[in-house]
Formats: sequence, C-alpha cells, structure tokens
Amino acid sequence: MKEISGRKQGTSLSPCAACKLLRRRCAQDCVFAPYFPADEPHKFASVHKVFGASNVNKMLQELPEQQRSDAVSSMVYEANARVRDPVYGCVGAISSLQQQIDLLQTQLAIAQAEVVHMRMRHIPSSSYNPTMGHSSETASPSSKMNIPVPNKSYFSMDMVDHDSMGETLWSSC
Repeated sequence: MKEISGRKQGTSLSPCAACKLLRRRCAQDCVFAPYFPADEPHKFASVHKVFGASNVNKMLQELPEQQRSDAVSSMVYEANARVRDPVYGCVGAISSLQQQIDLLQTQLAIAQAEVVHMRMRHIPSSSYNPTMGHSSETASPSSKMNIPVPNKSYFSMDMVDHDSMGETLWSSC
C-alpha cells in the first residue's frame, strides 16, 4: 500500500484529522487531508474552533494549491493565538512584541547616553587646562571664544525613572 499525505491508499482509508473530528468519511480528494494529518488532530481542532470547518473548506478551495499550505499555517497560527487570547489574537502578540521593541530601544538609548556620559567624564584633564596656554590651532572652539567649559556633563540620567522601565501597559491587567 502506498501512503499519500499521511493516509494509506487502498480499501481502508485512515481519515484525516478534520474528517475524524467531523465524524465523516474521508474521501480520496479531501481538501483537508494534505494539511491536517491524522497524527496532528490539535491543528484542525483549534482551526475548527475559531474559523469553522465550512469556512476553512471555502478558503482552501478558493486558493491555488501552491498557496494552501501557507494559508493553513497562517490559520493554525491565528487559531492558536485566538485560543490563548480570544480578544486580540495575533494582534495582541504583535502589540506585545512591539512594546518589547520599544522598551529595548529605550534601554539602548539610555545605555548609549551613559557611554557618552562616561566618555565625557574620562576626557584627559590636559585637553583643557586654563593655567596652560593653548595655541590657536589646538584650542577648542569654546576656549577661543572664552566660553567656560562646565565641569558637569550635559548628559545627566537623573531625569529617567529606571524603576518604571520594565512596566508595560498590560502589566496592570
């Protein structure tokens, strides 16, 4: 006996996961069989719960065969996301990932500012010493115009509340 997409060819056909769940005979040309094998019943169960068997059947029949596998993968992903989060589904997952990106970008900006702050603090004191004379070629623009160089860095991190950096909008729910 040959095996075609998880089903044995011959007189007794092993029904696909969809036909098994729907308690119907699995035909040779079953649209579900290639994408919902009998050994993965959870895939069709979640898709059926969210989209319904007739809607999945219509969607698959309207698509060219080369696009059906991707469509089934998308439906399974969305169905699993809807089971976990019935209100937002994939959008909730995308929103959560976007918040993580925003948080990490903020943390990266803070780290970069701290690096600049540390570099500014560790500039050798010999680069500007009012007691020593500077030639006009090596003097900084601020010393040429007699502008005092501040001792404190412009990059103070005191305004950032590090305790609230890890909180998200969803954590209060």
